[in-house]
Amino acid sequence: MGSATPTNSLPDQNSSSLRLVHPTNAEKIATWTLTAKNWGVALGLKNYLEREEYLTKIPLAKDNGVSHWILVDSSLPQDNRPILASCESLRKRTLVRTKDGVLKEVITHGIGSVHCNPEYRGKGYAGRMLKELGPALQHWQTDANIPGREECQFSFLYSDIGKTFYTQKGWHPFPSSHIAFKPSVSSTKSSSAKPLNSADIKPLCELDVQYIRRSLENAKDSKIHVALLPEHDQMQWHHKREDFMTSKLFGRSPTIKGAIAGEEGSRVWAIWTRSFYGGLDKVDSGNTFHILRLVIENGKLTDENAKALKGILELAQSEAIGWRCHRVELWNPTEYVQDLVQRTGLEHESINRESESIASIMWYGPGSGKVDEIEWVGNEKYGWC
Repeated sequence: MGSATPTNSLPDQNSSSLRLVHPTNAEKIATWTLTAKNWGVALGLKNYLEREEYLTKIPLAKDNGVSHWILVDSSLPQDNRPILASCESLRKRTLVRTKDGVLKEVITHGIGSVHCNPEYRGKGYAGRMLKELGPALQHWQTDANIPGREECQFSFLYSDIGKTFYTQKGWHPFPSSHIAFKPSVSSTKSSSAKPLNSADIKPLCELDVQYIRRSLENAKDSKIHVALLPEHDQMQWHHKREDFMTSKLFGRSPTIKGAIAGEEGSRVWAIWTRSFYGGLDKVDSGNTFHILRLVIENGKLTDENAKALKGILELAQSEAIGWRCHRVELWNPTEYVQDLVQRTGLEHESINRESESIASIMWYGPGSGKVDEIEWVGNEKYGWC
């Protein structure tokens, strides 16, 4: 495992001996030890290894929700073979509305933690792994006897290396933008926004799932519509991850998981998380306060909704300071949300991402699977993995 194998004795990327397999426990730890150099900077190796093991046991990931994959030389024995490339997939519930208006619940797999040992890079192993993985996920964990698990119509990922590499492998890029706000202390003397704690999240998610289902049912165009369900397990996956990291970095975890304002039927709410990628005192660490999901119940462009959203965002900005996050991000806002943010009067910056967190889909059904044929509804941070 690791880098024990001389690079001049490694198989060619097209070798028939290469296989995509699931790692042993020892190989899984070896993989995490390698990836810690990329994604464990904030925690250090010991805590990072503990976190990765913990993340296999939380909602969404537990009960085989997460799958680990490695590319290896099948002629070599387990635990004594180089890990040529590695990644994970996370099973998620999703809705798909077909071109002819049929709405169905299926599963999808989000791909994350794509990695290649630096000593093995430039040999095409990550590409070979993805070439094997894409088709494999079409039928992975589907079950004709379990409602909602009969099909997997697409897989998805978020590229941090631009658009070209994954497009060549079959994952087509979709709009990837965000609105960024600076952390700040609110200047508003009174706000109707109320904090949300963990107990508040589940009923709001259940309602949100109804709303997003209705949105797909009422779609008027002839495009395919897909939506990852913004259910409680999705949010818990982020919040459990956040709680682990903050407990290690701060010795405590946040109780405020979002904010809500307005009367029932006309409410605005946001669910959020804090993400840490580097040192707490480094401005360039990338530590970010992410809005996971924004819901505006009545969907109207009104002063009331703008006021509610402003109160929520100001609370987010204030929380970002307390948890030493250097920016607040709201992913892929619709034109309506952009207009509403403009009405809040809050200072902000709109950013179209070209190299990081590029939302991308590999479509398994008929058609090209590109953005001109598919509408990704609710393409927000909650879907990231």
